Amino acid sequence: MFQTPRAVDSPDARRLPGLDGLRALAIVLVLAYHLFPGLAPGGFLGVDVFLVVSGYLITTLLLEEHRRSGRLALRRFWVRRARRLLPALLLVVTVCAGLAALIGGDVLVGIGWQLAGALTFSYNWLSIATGADYLTQTSPELLRHLWSLAVEEQFYLLWPLVLLALLAIPRPSIRIALVSVLAMASAAGMALVAGDPALGTTAASAAYFSTLTHGFGLAGGAALALVRARHARSVAVSARGRGLTDALGAVAGLGLVGLSLALTIDGAATYRGGLVIAVLLTLAVIAAADRPGSRLPVALDAPLPRWIGERSYGLYLWHWPLIVLLQARLPELDRASLSETWLLGVIALAGSLLLASATYRLVESPFRQGTLSRPPGLLRAVAAVGALALLASGSVAVAQAPSRSQAAELIAAGQLALEESQRRADRPVPRVEEPESAAVGVLPSGDEITAIGDSVMLAAAPQLQERFPGIAIDAVVSRQMRQAPQIVRALVESGRLRDTVVLGLGTNGPIDPETLHEVRALLGPDRTLVLVSAQAPRGWTQGVNAHLDDFARAYRLVELSDWRAAISTRLSLLAPDQVHPGPTGGQLYTDTLTAALQRIADLPPMVDYDENPGLFRPR
Repeated sequence: MFQTPRAVDSPDARRLPGLDGLRALAIVLVLAYHLFPGLAPGGFLGVDVFLVVSGYLITTLLLEEHRRSGRLALRRFWVRRARRLLPALLLVVTVCAGLAALIGGDVLVGIGWQLAGALTFSYNWLSIATGADYLTQTSPELLRHLWSLAVEEQFYLLWPLVLLALLAIPRPSIRIALVSVLAMASAAGMALVAGDPALGTTAASAAYFSTLTHGFGLAGGAALALVRARHARSVAVSARGRGLTDALGAVAGLGLVGLSLALTIDGAATYRGGLVIAVLLTLAVIAAADRPGSRLPVALDAPLPRWIGERSYGLYLWHWPLIVLLQARLPELDRASLSETWLLGVIALAGSLLLASATYRLVESPFRQGTLSRPPGLLRAVAAVGALALLASGSVAVAQAPSRSQAAELIAAGQLALEESQRRADRPVPRVEEPESAAVGVLPSGDEITAIGDSVMLAAAPQLQERFPGIAIDAVVSRQMRQAPQIVRALVESGRLRDTVVLGLGTNGPIDPETLHEVRALLGPDRTLVLVSAQAPRGWTQGVNAHLDDFARAYRLVELSDWRAAISTRLSLLAPDQVHPGPTGGQLYTDTLTAALQRIADLPPMVDYDENPGLFRPR
């Protein structure tokens, strides 16, 4: 994918201009997205830049070979691709699996299918089959980034065969039209399959992983190569025309950077045209750079971009496992804190640069240049040692891997506690009217509390039930605040909503303050509301907590249970995902909620003076 073809593949193959600069731009965007949250929210489009570049370059080289010899040497093509991609890949997988085995815990969850996907270039399909969620970055798989390499390898395997069939069509315009239709169908498929990620991320993840719905970049690059092959590159272009073309190419490159600042992985616009725009902009840069007399490659292939571009494959392979391993090894770092997350990113970036440079010099270049075939037998010895090392590290990692993450265990325990409670008392609880003489400072009992939440509340359910026997907990994995009005409305209409309502939603997405106002209106003037702040290493939680705090300050009978503040200095009480509380963390969650309820209970009741409605007095 990132180790794209160069002139050394064939003595007659020309070096395509701007190659290294485009690869550098793509990997910089990807690194900014993965290592420095918030710097480039749409930096994932760097992968699409790589896909377009690969589609164009592979097709160009195959077409030039067919023009020279009248055929395609498929076996030689596939061997070249394996020689370029496999050595560095196997090194990274071997080293990272071994390090993960040393660290242990959640970083090993699913390592078996990850290794299988990495070694068979089927990682994207196995991700879909196992329900992996690309949009959730809290506890990512160690080798998640290899989904794109799988898409690339599947293209390398199948595209030469498809191209042979296309070349049998005598009219070039029909070939171009067919490939263009293929690209458009893939883009349309992504838009249809992904739907709106705000309504659920499973479909969006499947659309993002799938070769069928994320292959439009490869097909777009291939279509451009067919167009360029049809029209001679030697067509005279005026100096003014070259200048205009270069300017348009530069604007397209800047457009990619701007787009990386605008898109988000969980935004519907990304799947409904955002990535298509990224592909079109990349095509514009390639079309401008790969023209006679273009000055754009001078900038794209300057020393620094060229150095980065040549090592982009190693940078891509190393950076993701490094950040995952660092997070697993340093659980005390607050990943919800931007400063600490960026510090981790700096460490991962430095390590990636060092390892990518070493890999390029000691692994990629020797295999690409064939120097390991001299003296005889050296290549086989290296391959044998590498295979044994991979087998050993992979076997140890798989043997130590837990069946599911700590967070999943905690959520399952909470769900079990709720089911047992429901079996004991499976009946509606009538609303309890508080008598006028109720004492100030008395906490509501569990029978007076309705708690609505997500998987965080679910993990803390056993502790909540112990502290507030009879509490009604309605907590579901991945629930968002936008669902709260519908849930509250149903409880009101069924007469099951109690006097005190706890709302613990905000972990799984941004919130709209209007949603809070809608919930408050549904509760009426007499019920109290407690909002639980969000703790998660996700970009939206700071905004969520600001909205919750502002809303709680605006209403007398609304209080904030500041879970984020309580847990931020005790992150060891959470699962490795830094989201879900363990038993002691669940007790802290409950204590924080209890304190918020106590603050409301300590408020003196207020009534209007009949003769002066603007004054209030304790009753």
